[in-house]
Amino acid sequence: MPKISPDLLSVLRCPVTGSTLVQEGEELVSTAAGASGEKLRYAIEDGIPLLLPPELVAAANAAASDQHDGGHGPAATSPAASSPAASGPANAV
Repeated sequence: MPKISPDLLSVLRCPVTGSTLVQEGEELVSTAAGASGEKLRYAIEDGIPLLLPPELVAAANAAASDQHDGGHGPAATSPAASSPAASGPANAV
């Protein structure tokens, strides 16, 4: 279990309540309850706290899986990628 340093914990805050966070196992937990009356929990992945509000976690996971599934983002359909100028100078002397 990666331990978050006390120095880092001293500056981190819950993005929803603004309260300090404490580490409990593989999660950081807010010291104040959110609107639901429960303390908010944030995962730690590879030693990095993921401080996304709960309503954004699903959206972030969907976006990440879309990238890993070979989703076609803007870069794949960019007009610049298919323009003649993108392949080099056409009138080289």
